[in-house]
Amino acid sequence: MIELHLFLGMTSRDLPLGLRRVAFNTVVWRYGCPMDLVSWAHDIAADRLAQALPRRWAHVLGVGHRARLTEPLFSAENDLLVSAAVLHDVGYAPDLAHTGFHPLDGARYLKKLEAPARLCALVAHHSCAYREAELRELSAELAEWTDEETPLRDALWWADMTTSPDGETVSFERRVREIQERYGPDDVVTFFIRQAKPELRAAVERTEERLRAAGIAFESGLS
Repeated sequence: MIELHLFLGMTSRDLPLGLRRVAFNTVVWRYGCPMDLVSWAHDIAADRLAQALPRRWAHVLGVGHRARLTEPLFSAENDLLVSAAVLHDVGYAPDLAHTGFHPLDGARYLKKLEAPARLCALVAHHSCAYREAELRELSAELAEWTDEETPLRDALWWADMTTSPDGETVSFERRVREIQERYGPDDVVTFFIRQAKPELRAAVERTEERLRAAGIAFESGLS
């Protein structure tokens, strides 16, 4: 078991790559306290996004907050969901954007860090990424990971697709509209979101049905 000490003022970027690697049985220490998977994910995302892409950082924090609302649905697996929520856009970091397709770039980076395979797959396939991969002719590369198509995966899509770029909770329709307006009519992302909208909406609907059935209070993205 690895013990990693991050001293005051240090981030994961300051450490050798081998010391950034983490697995479920790894205990990461910071200021003398053990760091769990969510804390590790937060540190990695903050390191890559907070200064370079502050608005993207605000978004992933908002998605993480939404993901935490589902904790009663997933029990011990909620840490995995929240970690995926915080890391789902890490592939936008300028020094990681090798293909320009952030789900793939993010998953490859996390694999390099030896993050759990399931976490890598959730990031790789978040929010119907396979549709955009088809448009970018990157389907073969994305196929390294499998979309698990579970309620937990649905919840990740729900959290992302009901959170604005500034981290605020918004309706699904407003989120889709904002993406189209931000990228413009001729961008591949706009074509993607049009194609993916039925699948994305279905994941949002399924997640909200599960939340209501469990008696969990939340702000609906379908209102």
